[in-house]
Amino acid sequence: QVQLVESGGGSVQAGESLRLSCEASGYTAAYCMAWFRQASGKEREEVATFSDLTPTTYTDSVKGRFTISKDVTKNTLYLQMNSLKPEDTAMYYCAAERRRPFMPCTGLEYNSWGQGTQVTVSS
Repeated sequence: QVQLVESGGGSVQAGESLRLSCEASGYTAAYCMAWFRQASGKEREEVATFSDLTPTTYTDSVKGRFTISKDVTKNTLYLQMNSLKPEDTAMYYCAAERRRPFMPCTGLEYNSWGQGTQVTVSS
C-alpha cells in the first residue's frame, strides 16, 4: 500500500496562494492520485485528480484557481491553490488508488490516504 504524507497547509488571507505537497512512498506510476478536502461539518469533497494516462479533473468551485500536478522524480503530488477564498477552508487530504482500466480517476474509491493538512483562509 502506498504511504502518503501531506505538507504545505497554513493560514492565509483571501486572494493569497498556497502549494500543498504529498510525498508518496511506493510505486505510484500506475495510480490515480487525488486531493480531497473536508470542511468542518461538511462531507468530504474530491477537489482534483491526476494520473499519467487520464485527464486531470477539478471540482467546479476550484477550476481556474487550483492546479494539480506531479513530480515523478520526487514521487510527489502537488496542489497549487491561487486566489484562495474563505470557502476553501478545510482539511486537505491526499489519496491514491490503483488506476482501473478504461475508468477515470474521478469518483474512484481511494484506499490510501495521508494524514491531512489544514488550510484556513480568512477574509
